[in-house]
Amino acid sequence: MQAQVSPQAWHFSWLLLNMDKVPEIQYFGASALHIKISRYWNDIPADQYESLKSQLFTQITRFASGSKIVLTRLCVALASLALSMMPEAWPCAVADMVRMFQAEDSNVDGRARCLALLELLTVLPEEFQTSRLPQYRKGQVRSVLAQECGSVFPLLEQLLQQQDSPGFIKQKVLKCFSSWVQLEIPLMDCENLIQAAFTSLQDPELFDTAVEAVVNAISQPDAQRYVNTLLKLIPPVLGLQEQLRQAVQSGDMETSHGICRIAVALGENHSRALLDQVEHWQSFLALVNMIMFCTGIPGHYPVNETTSSLTLTFWYTLQDDILSFEPDKQAVYQQVYRPVYFQLVDVLLHKAQFPSDEEYGFWSSDEKEQFRIYRVDISDTLMYVYEMLGAELLSSLYDKLGRLLTNTEQPSTWQHTEALLYGFQSIAETIDVNYSDVVPGLIGLIPRISISNVQLADTVMFTIGALSEWLADHPVMINNVLPLVLQALGNPELSISSVSTLKKICRECKYDLPPYAANIVAVSQEVLMKQIHKTSQCMWLMQALGFLLSALQVEEILKNLHSLITPYIQQLEKLADETPNPSNKLAIIHILGLLSNLFTTLDISHHDDDHESTEVKKLPVQQGPNPVVVVLQQVFQLIQKVLSKWLNDAQVVESVCAIFEKSVKTLLDDFAPMVPQLCEMLGQMYSTIPQASAIDLTRQLVHIFAHEPAHFPPIKALFLLVTSVTLTLFQQGPRDHPDIVDSFMQLLAQALKRKPDLFLCSNLDVKAVFQCGVLSLKFPEAPTVKASCGFFTELLPRCGEIAPVGQVVHENGKVLLQAVLEGVGGQASRSLMDHFAEILFALNKHCFSYLSIWIKEAMQQDGFPSARVSPEQKETFSQQILRERVNKRRVKEMVKEFTLLCRGLHGTEYTADY
Repeated sequence: MQAQVSPQAWHFSWLLLNMDKVPEIQYFGASALHIKISRYWNDIPADQYESLKSQLFTQITRFASGSKIVLTRLCVALASLALSMMPEAWPCAVADMVRMFQAEDSNVDGRARCLALLELLTVLPEEFQTSRLPQYRKGQVRSVLAQECGSVFPLLEQLLQQQDSPGFIKQKVLKCFSSWVQLEIPLMDCENLIQAAFTSLQDPELFDTAVEAVVNAISQPDAQRYVNTLLKLIPPVLGLQEQLRQAVQSGDMETSHGICRIAVALGENHSRALLDQVEHWQSFLALVNMIMFCTGIPGHYPVNETTSSLTLTFWYTLQDDILSFEPDKQAVYQQVYRPVYFQLVDVLLHKAQFPSDEEYGFWSSDEKEQFRIYRVDISDTLMYVYEMLGAELLSSLYDKLGRLLTNTEQPSTWQHTEALLYGFQSIAETIDVNYSDVVPGLIGLIPRISISNVQLADTVMFTIGALSEWLADHPVMINNVLPLVLQALGNPELSISSVSTLKKICRECKYDLPPYAANIVAVSQEVLMKQIHKTSQCMWLMQALGFLLSALQVEEILKNLHSLITPYIQQLEKLADETPNPSNKLAIIHILGLLSNLFTTLDISHHDDDHESTEVKKLPVQQGPNPVVVVLQQVFQLIQKVLSKWLNDAQVVESVCAIFEKSVKTLLDDFAPMVPQLCEMLGQMYSTIPQASAIDLTRQLVHIFAHEPAHFPPIKALFLLVTSVTLTLFQQGPRDHPDIVDSFMQLLAQALKRKPDLFLCSNLDVKAVFQCGVLSLKFPEAPTVKASCGFFTELLPRCGEIAPVGQVVHENGKVLLQAVLEGVGGQASRSLMDHFAEILFALNKHCFSYLSIWIKEAMQQDGFPSARVSPEQKETFSQQILRERVNKRRVKEMVKEFTLLCRGLHGTEYTADY
């Protein structure tokens, strides 16, 4: 790389192109020339342009019958030269290239010359797309090239029409055309070549290249301006239908794929323009039907066909365009296209059907996964089509399903039933079907489905889950489907669908479930004890039970909790007596996880109820302690016992903290009775072995109980204890604990936000805390630095109201500024610059008189914050910062700009999107 950019490259590249070298060495020489021309154009004196140009022409002619990779590299070098010289220094570059290569040269045969010219003409637009020309030059050069196509296209047409042109030349011509159309050349100028490309589709050798050429020409954004040309393209596209049918019959996937790409390119890119041509509506409808054939192409995706997936976005585009017309015009199009979209639904549901069990058994896991994703795409399309077809779509699905399930003459396949249900589920999952009159009938049909295999059972479950909100409004129907869900819970193959459906029902319908609660709890307990489900499904099941129990009377809740939790508590007691080892660790984490998930959703105060419909059913406010608190108090000593053995293990400590964190978040003020003992336990834990999860739980307590004078004293004591233990940790060396430092900074920020007078405590060393924050700004871990910035952003605005904070900032603020500028100067990740900018903004807003002195002193240090910035640039930055005290966004932009200067990245393409 260094050699290629060195001044000597001008000399050695030509030597490396000698004919006695091997192609790899020649390639290196040609590559070095391209790099010099494309990146160091300004090094070349204008009086040397001509000799450089003629040398490159000579080399290209020499390599015309030589190594292909070297020829391409040399063509790219000449293309780069042409782009830099156009239009002033080399007015008719493209015409000159064509003339040079058409001139007779006895040493090189005509065919090789022709190929070399085509290579050069192909790479020219490609080099333009990736060139580093400044924006104003790009526009200028693009328009020159577009005019120059007049020298290129006649030559390409001639070569395609000549009878004796060999296949490889025609292929090169089509590639060259493909490359040029991307320069936004008017579509009508491409007409002859597009027609020639259509003709080439009949030649198997040229088929792929011709498809690319036609698709690229049709897809260029500018093409929609040339409606007459687009209309002329419909007949040749429709003319491909016979070739498409033959390809489908003979199982030629490549050909059917290519033809489908052409039809979709025309339909998808230009549906609006073609719909507007009302008098040509029949030819456009014929194109739509051709695309419908591609959507419904026979065979199973992705094993027997890969074409149908290409068409799905076309249907979105067409629908959007139809619905964007004014009402009168829309009504006309709806008449024509509603039947088409009903047909589309049938086609999509047919394509979504599973193959026979035997065939599916032979599919690889990769094919099954692709099919799963394909079905999700179909599901999204159906949901979108609902906007066009509305309730009538649900009715038609319901009628079909009813006929299938009640037809005793012809028993249907499970695949057919499953696909119709899948269509229903796709729509019900995201669209409010509460007003649909067919859902009661559907719920009535579901128990009639004879479930013979896993895929159908899964879809039945997911459909019930999708209807859970509807069930909440029509509780009498719950009993129709709940037994199916509970039965499915016992089948490990239906684990995900059955558990997630039960969770949805328990969340949406909890006020109507008390009559079924005993049964749900009993079945759930049984499957949990039999360990049928994997860990994450067990956790979901506990959340479902939490929702369910929330709606019962307190004594009922306690009774159910007792039977549900007792086996786990007994297990945990046994585990607490064992010597710690990896297997009992997993068991402990599992049990603690089950409790956390249960307490996440068990909420008798109904904090989460925002449905108007449930307002009526709300239960009277409970008296007495919260059931979760009762249970936590019963198991508290056991948890302490587990902790005492596992205090060294971050994952176990985290699982214990999670139980309390989830409970605090759900119970809020109801958690108050637990605060004293929890604070005491956390203090003991953290003093023995500091862990981040203990600080996070402390932060949660500060957040919720900050304004509760009665409950705050133990939290205040805990906060001070955590602070002093962490300060000691900082003295010993905090580098090995970025997670603790991160959590500690977040705790300090939360304290300043919710309870700033904690910083008035005589036994809180504000100066030491401040110094820890400055140290944390220099950590390599981005989340830790971000948390430290958050701490300072909360601290600086308190300078005025909290005397100890004001004093520390005024005495030590310069050290903070120094650390921030070091980070901006290049020590910290660029992604953190907005956070550093927030500190500068806060300093300027709350300590302006100090900042103006500090920043001046800091910037006077040589090479600070980076050797790459000049004293003038530092002065400009300082003045910009000091002037901006209102607009934080402007400060962020200044910091971004300055950090790029400090890193030597300003103005490079590397930072173009920064």
